[in-house]
This record gives sequence, C-alpha cells and structure tokens, in this order.
Amino acid sequence: MFLHSLIDRILAELLAQGAAAAETDPALVPVGVSNRHVHLSRPDMDALFGPGSSLTRMKAMKQPGQYAATETVTLRGPKGEIGKVRVLGPLRKETQIEISVADGFTLGIKPPMRMSGKLDGSAGLTVIGPAGSVTKDSGVIVALRHIHMRPEDAVRLGVKTGDSVDVVVSGPRGGVMHHVAIRSDEVSATEMHIDVEEANAFGLTNDALVRLRKV
Repeated sequence: MFLHSLIDRILAELLAQGAAAAETDPALVPVGVSNRHVHLSRPDMDALFGPGSSLTRMKAMKQPGQYAATETVTLRGPKGEIGKVRVLGPLRKETQIEISVADGFTLGIKPPMRMSGKLDGSAGLTVIGPAGSVTKDSGVIVALRHIHMRPEDAVRLGVKTGDSVDVVVSGPRGGVMHHVAIRSDEVSATEMHIDVEEANAFGLTNDALVRLRKV
C-alpha cells in the first residue's frame, strides 16, 4: 500500500509539472510511450486467470482510474508468440490487444491501425494465461497515435474530440507527426500516446514535451 501511495504521489507530481508547463504554453503536451499490452473482458479474465479472479494493481497510469497490473499473458499467432505481455486495468466490455507493427511480424498477423475501441474487422490471435487460453477472432490493433486532453485545454487550443493535429518534435531526431487524433473528456489527463516504434523513431521518452500544432 505504501508503494502504491508513493507511485501515485510521484505521478501526481509529474502531472502537476506538465500542467504547469501547459499553463505557460498550452500547446506543450507530455508524451506517454505505450508498449504492447492487453485489456481484458470479464469472461476472458475468468478463462485466463480463473473464475472470479481479479487484477492485481502494480502501478497507476497517468490516465485517471487506469493502472498496470502484475498479471501478464502470452500472445500466440500463426508464426510465433510473445510472452509476458502486461495486462492493464480495469476490465473492459471487450478484450483489446494493442501491439506494434513489428510485433505483428513476429506473430504472423496484420493488425489494422485503429483508434482504441474500433475492433470490427481487426486481427485475431490466441491469448494464453496461467489458467487457460482464449482464441480471439478480432481485437488486435496497432493503436493510432492520439492526444488525451482535458476539456479546458481543448478549449484553449481551439480543438475538440475527433480533430486531427500535427505534433512537432524537437531534438536530434525531431520532426513532425501528422494525423494525431484529439480525444477530450472530463476524466482525461493531457498526454500524447504513441507506441514504442514511434517513440524510438523520434527519440522520445516518457514525459518528454512535444508541441501541438493545429492543421
């Protein structure tokens, strides 16, 4: 409990620092680098970890109410598998698996690039847990880069959910990311989500600041 409290306090301080920077320049947005992970539904949680099982909170994520769990699974595709893939909580209505393009090569599948929740016609694979496995016909995507944003920040920047913006990155690998979607709601913390491949390409790490630019 003490460790969880300490982690939450550190995250709160980091968010406060980002908010302070945004107060001075609201176009500056902190980065969150997302590695491969899984969101599970209740039925799939039961199949993988046992009936009535629950996720064990390991650390808080910056988005309110979300956390990384200690539980991990193995992903198996037609050509290979990837182990120790982190499960994120809380449980969702539908299982969603987010991987990188390179992960798709390893597994032998071609997941579409989609916004979270857009799972119709997406790729499938087998998820293996300590108590069993489930084979999904869909649910695997490469998440499109996007910016979670507080409504007040969206108003100040003149953007809204569904808008597409550019993001300017400075530094030795700097450049411009196009087609970055805005997602604004009351329970969001302002943060840009990109995957590991995008982060490496632009030389970005967690909490780096990038600049939003309206198209």
